[in-house]
Amino acid sequence: MLSELARAGLVTLSLGLLLAAVPAAPDELQTLQQDDNQWVLPGKDYAMTRYSGLDEIQASNVAKLRPAWTFSTGVLRGHEGAPLVIGHTMVLVTPFPNNVIALDLSQPGPPVKWRYTPVQDESVIPIACCDVVNRGIAYADGRLFFNQLDAHTVALDAETGKELWKVRQGDHKQGQTITMVPLVVRDKVITGISGGEFGVRGFVTANDAKTGAQLWRKYSTGPDAEVGIGPEFSSPYPSHQGKDLGVNTWKGDEWKRGGGTTWGWYSYDPELNLFYHGTGNPGAWNPDQRPGQNKWSMTLFARDPDTGMARWAYQMTPHDAWDYDGINENVLIDLPVDGVTRKVLVHFDRNGFAYAVDRATGEVLRADKFAHVNWAESVSLETGMPVEAAAYRTKQGVNTKGICPGAMGAKDQQPSAYSPRTKLFYVPTNHLCMDYEGTEVSYIAGVPYVGATVKMFPGPGGHRGEFIAWDPATGTKKWGIKEKWSAWGGALVTAGDVVFYGTMDGWVKAIDAKSGDELWKSKTGSGIIGAPMTYRGPDGKQYIAIMSGIGGWSGLVVAGDLSVDDPTAALGAVGAFGGLGQDTQKGGTLYVFALDDALLAAGD
Repeated sequence: MLSELARAGLVTLSLGLLLAAVPAAPDELQTLQQDDNQWVLPGKDYAMTRYSGLDEIQASNVAKLRPAWTFSTGVLRGHEGAPLVIGHTMVLVTPFPNNVIALDLSQPGPPVKWRYTPVQDESVIPIACCDVVNRGIAYADGRLFFNQLDAHTVALDAETGKELWKVRQGDHKQGQTITMVPLVVRDKVITGISGGEFGVRGFVTANDAKTGAQLWRKYSTGPDAEVGIGPEFSSPYPSHQGKDLGVNTWKGDEWKRGGGTTWGWYSYDPELNLFYHGTGNPGAWNPDQRPGQNKWSMTLFARDPDTGMARWAYQMTPHDAWDYDGINENVLIDLPVDGVTRKVLVHFDRNGFAYAVDRATGEVLRADKFAHVNWAESVSLETGMPVEAAAYRTKQGVNTKGICPGAMGAKDQQPSAYSPRTKLFYVPTNHLCMDYEGTEVSYIAGVPYVGATVKMFPGPGGHRGEFIAWDPATGTKKWGIKEKWSAWGGALVTAGDVVFYGTMDGWVKAIDAKSGDELWKSKTGSGIIGAPMTYRGPDGKQYIAIMSGIGGWSGLVVAGDLSVDDPTAALGAVGAFGGLGQDTQKGGTLYVFALDDALLAAGD
């Protein structure tokens, strides 16, 4: 018979489990993201759907879109993010030096409401492997949060732009930088780190939203305690089970400079109280220097935002030999699988597979090729492991040719969009292949730690990108639009059944979400690698906004004034994008579009 003490313990445990299963009352941010008049999260909502319920702009009238106003950011580098709209204020952050600008949408123009200009050491610029981009700013409870390239996180008063706190997350002199947008969950600001090409050991950090005090930090590699793997962690796959896999799947102490950086998009499920993020390539790029599966690089993590502890992890590309970072967005949807609706995350990985994963357990439900892929035949749903094509695994001293996709992946960070109306994803993709040779490299802090010579080039057919509609229930492409250059900008879809995206040669396009027909396009002053967003202005009209400014890894040849003589330069980007300067030029402008009232009044 149980003692009274034991009975009391069981009652307490049962009550705790019951309370844990009850979602917390919605906070301000959860409520605001449901207001389609505003755009308060980088992905529109915690689920990262990039879907807006606004429907004033439709297939029948989108051809009457015209520029409403523009704003020069004053910075001529890669603009890889999107603005937020909170109330009647629009806020954006530029590439380095990461100026934050608030615009008053209630006034004609609109005028600058305030401007915050950070002070950064310019020596951080060459440390950024793939341009000095920034993917945006976060908002919660009257505060704005953003990351500087020099690895600082900053909180500002949203009304005045006054700095509230600033904390150092890393040391750029050791190769640590930050380009990602933070995730805010209740009282915590969660952010990652960049620097996988410098032997940085990846981590995720939570800071107190009011004070900036560090609350927890969890690593991508190392002992379980430092990774955040404890009693609640589980995986359905034997290769993911065992103690301290973040150490013993590496040779010696390679895990200490093991990469797995965390520079991508984060999503959050309030009901499960889990946030989701991916990790990047293992260091170095030469796979022969780090035998083993190299956990937990190239991994999707589900973590408790209150503690950082991992609930599950799934490694997509064990012992990576291609630089297929796993940092792309995880979009949270309900998906029918074998007649049962499952709560899943959908992840379009750089390795070319679209994964549907049970977001409570980490079980892979589907894994389908969404682009031209030859490095692997398939992904085993039984083991979770890719079925590799041995001929395309790279090695030290061997130039392995014709690997698809290239190191930029079948899709990089450019975020997809999901429509609950069409049940389709809208995905900007790359169509690139590469030659790849591993080379021996030694680690020196703050110096590139790559160990590979890579040359990328267009895939079969000669084009470099395609914008596709993807059915996650069947794992099939519904339609596609081939692009001369990679589709490196993000996507937006609306209740008007219109999809928006930008191209690297500077076109903003509107596409019929059902048929894939092009409905409208407008030329901007520079290539687009940012993501479109939409909001309702104080005048009641729906607006579409997008930043133009070529850059990023794919556009570095233009943004960084690179020589095109060596196709292996910029980690292989020059080989694929050497001619980009013929089609676009540097820029830094926000473009905002609305339906033209005069054209609407005139009718057809």
